Amino acid sequence: MATSAARTALITGGTGWLGSAVTTVFLAAGWRVVVPWLAESEVGRLAEHENLHLVQADLFDPASARSVVGLATAEPAAALRAVVNLVGGFAAGGRVHETDVDEFEHQLRLNLRPTYLVSQAALPAMIEAGGGAIVCVSSRAALRPFSGAAGYITGKAAVLALVDAMAEEYRDDGIRVNAVLPSVIDTPANRASMPDADHSRWVQPREIADVILALCQEETSAVSGAHVPVYGKA
Repeated sequence: MATSAARTALITGGTGWLGSAVTTVFLAAGWRVVVPWLAESEVGRLAEHENLHLVQADLFDPASARSVVGLATAEPAAALRAVVNLVGGFAAGGRVHETDVDEFEHQLRLNLRPTYLVSQAALPAMIEAGGGAIVCVSSRAALRPFSGAAGYITGKAAVLALVDAMAEEYRDDGIRVNAVLPSVIDTPANRASMPDADHSRWVQPREIADVILALCQEETSAVSGAHVPVYGKA
């Protein structure tokens, strides 16, 4: 299908509360955007757009991740220039001695495996296209831990390590790799779980989305390996 956009962004988790904001700002900036989805209930957060391409996919599966990248590279006039890895999740629990190893490993898998698989699948196409940007979402908790979430904190810290490794490995290919580290994001789910918090101090999804878009633009082509705090007022 022909597209009016000159470049493609693959945005995983693009139907979530943060992801829908990221998808919207990329579309507004003129990108062709490919968004894999798993939960059909989330698809309605995105309005129809001529440059938006939705595809059902399980990004924990290597073959499915490769298939999504195939769609992202299917338009020769709009090369894949950006990959935004937003898939992840949070679960609170006990301290380490109270947390089953399976629960710990689940958080590692949830926050790291899709980021690794999608990046791995996209990198050959980005190398062939002459470069681009990968942005991954970590968390302030990776730098400022709190009690009761060792699996989540370790998973988000691992995302930072992966970003650093990819930034080093693909520097000479013109691929820059960066991370954003939000604090608590102002979403309906977070408001429901913390009704007494000062929500005015939380970072807005659109604020994070603007930072992610900036990291994928040519104007930031000198930036790679950065861990960018996006804390709002918190």
